[in-house]
Amino acid sequence: MAIKTVLCIEDDRFIGEMYVRSLKKAGYEVDWMVDGNDGLIAARNKTYDVILLDVMLPERRGTEILLALRGKKDLIPDSKVLILTNFDQDEESRLAIQNKADAYLIKAEITPKKLLSIIASL
Repeated sequence: MAIKTVLCIEDDRFIGEMYVRSLKKAGYEVDWMVDGNDGLIAARNKTYDVILLDVMLPERRGTEILLALRGKKDLIPDSKVLILTNFDQDEESRLAIQNKADAYLIKAEITPKKLLSIIASL
């Protein structure tokens, strides 16, 4: 599957702009939402190849969005979900998220170049 479309759900303006700028420069079509409700609506209304999902968001947490999209029924079977967080999760929470997501990444360790590499490898 060739990845073309990316939904970035990230409330930190600096990080969001950095990701969006890097992704667009690499040729991806990118939509960016800064709160959880808008992110969930976007993910439900349009098919994305990749969803970058922050855990700590205003309005609705990333874990709630992930559960809504991939809970009892996978509403986004054609999308890869990459959790991006600096929030320190306990092992049980991290494993629960990882079981529903395609990757669990720590923002402090992910440069735009590394993020592009990870997306390209999907």
